[in-house]
Amino acid sequence: MENSTSEKPGAKASFTRGMIDAFPIGLGYLAVAFSMGIAAGNADFSIAQGVLWSVLNLSSSGQYAGIVLTREQASVIQVILMTVIANARYLLMSCALSQKMDPAMPFYHRLLIGYGVTDEIFGLEISAPGYLSPRYAYGAILVSMPGWALGTCLGIFMGNVMPPIFAEAMNVAIYGMFLAVIIPPARKDRIALFFVVLSFICSLAIANIPGIKEISSGTRMLVLTIILSSAAAILFPVSDNQED
Repeated sequence: MENSTSEKPGAKASFTRGMIDAFPIGLGYLAVAFSMGIAAGNADFSIAQGVLWSVLNLSSSGQYAGIVLTREQASVIQVILMTVIANARYLLMSCALSQKMDPAMPFYHRLLIGYGVTDEIFGLEISAPGYLSPRYAYGAILVSMPGWALGTCLGIFMGNVMPPIFAEAMNVAIYGMFLAVIIPPARKDRIALFFVVLSFICSLAIANIPGIKEISSGTRMLVLTIILSSAAAILFPVSDNQED
């Protein structure tokens, strides 16, 4: 009886701590997802579709890429492949996070924790002392995911009620969010900066090269992403002891 009562407060504290630590993340997601919701509305997503996508896919880069491709009428296969490529880093994060889990942790806990792996939540969980508590992870997800879904909902709603000219102007916000993602690592890493600039140049070039510009923009984006990311990984591999 003593063991059960002593574990219960600790479990509560762990869940509550996860919610408290992730609260700023939830607020940040709310703001970022609002801009994404505007773009999703301009791509003819309904509120229900946008919210469902946000709930099932907690990834700003993956969703942004999917929205851009959907707006440009790319095929479903192109959207799926680009989303997988944009989210490939979560495979590595999940592998690293698995080392923080108690070997005896049931599979369903691992599966549910894997659902909530994002850049920010991963940072919280990987820095937690000792084994990662499922309750801590659930607390973080419970606060973060609704912020992302609510932001998407509000963005689509506001995009529907705003005059069309303002809604179209808000499309610029999606590119601003992309810049917010790529500029910080590019400032710290010259190689990342080089490939960011190179991707801009290549994207502009292939959009104007005869024979290639006739290919759909979704296919061009997909192929260019694979080529440049593969080249970066092969030519400039990240060493195991390199700090993030």
